[in-house]
Amino acid sequence: MAVRLTAGQAGDNPQLMALLDDYAATCRDSDQSADDFRLLADKAYSHPSTRTQLRSRRIKHTIPERRDQIDRRKAKGSAGGRPPAFDAEIYALRNTVERGFNRLKQWRGIATRYDKYALTYLGGVLLACAVIHSMALSAVELACLK
Repeated sequence: MAVRLTAGQAGDNPQLMALLDDYAATCRDSDQSADDFRLLADKAYSHPSTRTQLRSRRIKHTIPERRDQIDRRKAKGSAGGRPPAFDAEIYALRNTVERGFNRLKQWRGIATRYDKYALTYLGGVLLACAVIHSMALSAVELACLK
């Protein structure tokens, strides 16, 4: 897992490549393989430059196209190129990511950000992530014992 803390008004897309670099570093330190990785993202990450960077890094991704991008591509006709691949079944799994954010926001200090310093807040986020992850692993182990 990789976490980046940004200013509230900062966009998510500019942080994506740095976050993926952080994730790749954690994969090198563990037994996970970055080859098994697939990025599931919402329309905010649908910029053509983002898709180009993901392809150049050979990262599989499922990102829906924004309506304006579809209209612009269709207006160009055959010169607009073909639409990017999109698998709706895989994209439906993205709700697990949203549920993870919702679990994180159940922590009052994370949801309201009372901390004065960013480093303190980041520590709280990482602690909450570790607790949530260990609770999920415990639930899986209990399910296997039944």
